[in-house]
Amino acid sequence: MPAPFLSYLRVYEPSRVFAGPSGGPVRAGLARGAVPPERAGRLERELCLRAHIAERLLPGDPADGGPAGAPPVDVLVLDGVDGEPLICPLDTRPRAAAAVLGFLAEEEPLLRSSALPVPEAAARRRAEAAMVELGDAAAHVVTASWTVPLPWFALVDPEGRQLHLGRPRRVSWRVPMRVARSRAAAAERIVREALGDVGPTEVLAETARWLDRFDRDSVVELDYGGLVDLLDDDALRADTSAAEVQRALRALRDGDEKTAGACYDRLRVFWGAVAGKQRAG
Repeated sequence: MPAPFLSYLRVYEPSRVFAGPSGGPVRAGLARGAVPPERAGRLERELCLRAHIAERLLPGDPADGGPAGAPPVDVLVLDGVDGEPLICPLDTRPRAAAAVLGFLAEEEPLLRSSALPVPEAAARRRAEAAMVELGDAAAHVVTASWTVPLPWFALVDPEGRQLHLGRPRRVSWRVPMRVARSRAAAAERIVREALGDVGPTEVLAETARWLDRFDRDSVVELDYGGLVDLLDDDALRADTSAAEVQRALRALRDGDEKTAGACYDRLRVFWGAVAGKQRAG
């Protein structure tokens, strides 16, 4: 079974961030062994499916429906430049809880009642309690289905792409947190001044606020995740999405709306074809 058709924006924080009592589950995850990034999507899907089949709402829910305690936390790890590991907790349980709350807010009552393994009121209580487990922290991972949000490309250097066409196939970028914050702020200013409070402006503002929640010595990763299974090797080699977004930003900054529009049209065609495979499936 292919990986979920999700793209990822992740934050890896220095291990010292998790030194206190609240970091115990993260340290335990590190002791168990890091999850390979290309395996993360499948693992999370498996955990959520197991919970659903067992008529539990969320990964880590106990069989009796009582308090979950401290569920295990799986982690991704990078080697830091100074030898200190950089850790990205997957935060699967609170992220699944956020998805449940979004489902309850957006879907019709009939679909809610048929899809949930527990009564709706209980599902809401459990999901809200799981969100509280994060405390003052922010989830280290955000995802998008069937596409990569174009504003995410504003954070990366097109030349920094890591393209692996063997097994596992993978497309990703990594950028220091300070650089990512600076680029997000600059891109937001450009888009807001040129286009106003449109969707991309809000995505950039929201992304900037999210990045501000983490240690300044962190690393940000943009990963195509399971989307690589929707593109062949030639398409991945030829993909210039990051460069097109950067070109569009420069054009907007210079008042060249024609060039910016042309960049957007090429991006829309490329990613529209990828997203269109959802309907084809």
